[in-house]
Amino acid sequence: MNATEIVVGLLILVSAFLSMAAGVGIVRFPDVLTRLHAATKPQVLGLATVLLAIALRAPTWGVISTVIVIMTFQLLTQPMTAHMLGRSAYRTDHVRRDLLIEDDLGRDIAAHDEHPAS
Repeated sequence: MNATEIVVGLLILVSAFLSMAAGVGIVRFPDVLTRLHAATKPQVLGLATVLLAIALRAPTWGVISTVIVIMTFQLLTQPMTAHMLGRSAYRTDHVRRDLLIEDDLGRDIAAHDEHPAS
């Protein structure tokens, strides 16, 4: 076993731990917004670590370019998806508003309802 194989194994273990943490967070957290946070943050970092392990294990241009494309699409789509799911959950009353520190969306919706655009 050389150093690269040890690093690859450690990265895969870190990825597995992050995936497990995301799963536990989805089950344990009380509302949609905190579950979205638990699902997106560790999932993106877990994917990044496993992609880094793949790039270290097979460092060819084809593998590295594919890893970069996958991570780019993940970083572009995951925050937007979580944001849209959170807004949808808020508007359908699936968010515990008593847990919100500041309710910016509620304030904006109330302001829009008072002064609708013509």
